[in-house]
Amino acid sequence: MGMNHQTPSPAGSSAASPAKRPLDTVVKLALGVLFCSFALIWGGMFLSRPDRSIPPYSIGSQEGSVVAVHVPSWTSDTEIETLLERFRKVGAESRNFGPMKIQPTTADDPKGRYQRIAIYVFTDEGWTDPEMVHRYVTGEDPAVQDGFEGSVRGYYKLDEQEEEGRIGPVQKGKDNAASAAYSRQLFKGPVGKSLPAASSPTPAL
Repeated sequence: MGMNHQTPSPAGSSAASPAKRPLDTVVKLALGVLFCSFALIWGGMFLSRPDRSIPPYSIGSQEGSVVAVHVPSWTSDTEIETLLERFRKVGAESRNFGPMKIQPTTADDPKGRYQRIAIYVFTDEGWTDPEMVHRYVTGEDPAVQDGFEGSVRGYYKLDEQEEEGRIGPVQKGKDNAASAAYSRQLFKGPVGKSLPAASSPTPAL
């Protein structure tokens, strides 16, 4: 009788253990999908770069000749400078920003599809939202314009034969001392021949 009472207990434990195994498999699968999704999101910008000598970036939105670019929050000023120098190189050599994932800004201009372009680089992707860029371009909200220009981390402008590049906020048409303290002009002048600004520190070698 005692032996008969003990036989159901192994059967009960073996019936309970298969119920846990599928749950463990589902949890592992869900975690795998989560980590893969995370890797794809953050790796997408990295792998989609034209090359590895510039920081990862994505085109948040574009309206007319205004292009809002997003880079990760940890991107340094030096890395942003390399990205601006790449835009400068493209502007001087081929003036074809298509491989840089930028749509034509002057598609109907017989002189070329990228005669004018203004690229704003942000680490806060909220400013690259299409609605935010539209409000900036239309100038309908002065507060948006101030916030947009004050949040810029890098700026490249090409206007037919002139170009400009700078690090930091771009308070156009304003003498803003606070922004000037964090802003540094890299170059300005004729395309392909623009020189470093006099205020910019000269490299040691």
